[in-house]
Amino acid sequence: MAIDRARCTMLQKLLLPLLRGARLENCAAVTQRCLSTTPSLWKKKMPDRPPPINEEDFTEVFLKGSGPGGQKINKTSSAVQLKHIPTGMVLKVQATRSRTQNRKLARQMLAERLELLEKGKESRVAVVGETKKKRKSSAVKKSKRKYRALAEEKAANLQEGNDATGEEQEGFGEDEDGLEEDEDEDERSPDDQGKAPEMGSLKATGSEKVNGT
Repeated sequence: MAIDRARCTMLQKLLLPLLRGARLENCAAVTQRCLSTTPSLWKKKMPDRPPPINEEDFTEVFLKGSGPGGQKINKTSSAVQLKHIPTGMVLKVQATRSRTQNRKLARQMLAERLELLEKGKESRVAVVGETKKKRKSSAVKKSKRKYRALAEEKAANLQEGNDATGEEQEGFGEDEDGLEEDEDEDERSPDDQGKAPEMGSLKATGSEKVNGT
């Protein structure tokens, strides 16, 4: 029995790492499948970049730059001008101070413009531009909806405040009317009403005395 238990323990020690490794591999495969398929469902695939143009199809000239940038721009020939021979398209690039980077950008931009000239709306430049335009339009609409909702909420709060103020003023007016009525009743109290005849009687007795005399 002790030997069997020892064998079982050894087998468990040997098999556990293998089982764990298999489980990790399965999890990694599932995760990789999820990560690889999920973006393709939501993200629109862009067209591939146009292939580079043959060096024989265009001429290259280096020019002095212009505008802000200091002496590195104005006194060195860092700007690149390309002319496509078959179409006659001319392109000048002065994006950076480095001639190497300007040459690379000029070739890339020339290839994109030729693709746009050839494919039109199906070119990469047109698709990217349309996507950016839609995103910008969507952001503008979202911003307008947000500010419209804020304005409506502000107007509703202001209206509620005005209604509450009007109710308070009406209640205050009713209280004033009640106070005025109470004051009138106080002025016409029985004491005041009794005093008036007394004054009249005094005047009458006074006049009788005068007449008697």
